[in-house]
Amino acid sequence: MTTLRFDDLRQYSDVLRSRSGSPVTVRFAEPRDAEELQEYFRSLSTRSRYNRFLGARSELSRTELDHFVHVGEADSFSVIATMLIDGFETIVGEARYAFATGSFEFGLSIDDRWQGHGIGSALLKNLECRAAALGAERLFGDTLRSNDVMIALARKSGFAFTHNPDDWKLVRFEKHIDVEPKDIPCASWKLAAASRQASPVLVAG
Repeated sequence: MTTLRFDDLRQYSDVLRSRSGSPVTVRFAEPRDAEELQEYFRSLSTRSRYNRFLGARSELSRTELDHFVHVGEADSFSVIATMLIDGFETIVGEARYAFATGSFEFGLSIDDRWQGHGIGSALLKNLECRAAALGAERLFGDTLRSNDVMIALARKSGFAFTHNPDDWKLVRFEKHIDVEPKDIPCASWKLAAASRQASPVLVAG
């Protein structure tokens, strides 16, 4: 684990770029984002929601939504990718990840209207930064065998594929991480990597 100081979440934000060069901010989801995050999931196409949650779903339950917007609960984290659209910060993607025993497990989604703009690739690269900073040796996720978009994204990003050990309907994609803290490309996450070297304890607050 690493020491993360949640009293200032902004220090763990990153500004990425879409394929067209538009800025995309990736930051931890907070309680103030709950309503907009719920609307984001409701606005996804039925197929995108099905792929994201590995089954039929119209929205998050109140308990699930609460987990999404509280950073570090049960060593799980949620980030949102936002863009400034018509003057408003708008969620265009999200990811949720968990760190345990050297492995970093994640799932993500991109707004249907913004798929194909390079945001998924940029967000996945950012998750690699976060995984490296937390000291993970392996980054992995599971998706439905029918989810061609996620499979193509993972393949393009250098992931290897294997069987999910618990469900034949899923395919697992994974990637070995071998990055020194000084080489982590996301500047803000060098802070987390540096603190990991100083302390092995996760601090919430």
